[in-house]
Amino acid sequence: MSIDIANEAGVAVDEVALAAVARYVLDQLRIHPLAELSVLAVDERAMTELHERWMGEPGPTDVLSFPMDELRPPPFGGAHTGRGAAEEPGPAPGLLGDVVLCPQVAAVQAREAGHSAQEELELLVVHGILHLLGYDHADPEEQATMFGLQDRLLKSWRAASAADGGLEGREGPG
Repeated sequence: MSIDIANEAGVAVDEVALAAVARYVLDQLRIHPLAELSVLAVDERAMTELHERWMGEPGPTDVLSFPMDELRPPPFGGAHTGRGAAEEPGPAPGLLGDVVLCPQVAAVQAREAGHSAQEELELLVVHGILHLLGYDHADPEEQATMFGLQDRLLKSWRAASAADGGLEGREGPG
């Protein structure tokens, strides 16, 4: 799986952790191991330009997703049909798309939510990937589905990372 992380935000971002959560989510959703994902961190000015151009909304936002290929994950957590389905990866390889993050906006949201900016960025990576895979939150039912999956993925990733010592120094508010 190719996960390209680029930081053009002008602030420090734990790129290794962002790549790790992205890889974990794609693995959990059984996305083909040859799929490609790009995660880009940009400053508020660049995010404002993207937000206005592509969403028609003023000011910066926390995350934008730009899907490339139409890829859909199999159901999360099982519900396999047919023989061998559990071993086979999801959809064919392809370019998932780009997740664009704004660490400055994420830092404000993190303070409001009572957790670290890094935890907020990790949440936004998961959120962005789910959008790339076709999830949305435009209506209450879609929102419940997407946010429920997002929460389960983050909880299981944090538990797995904590068991591996991967979250040392990043737990709790920050």
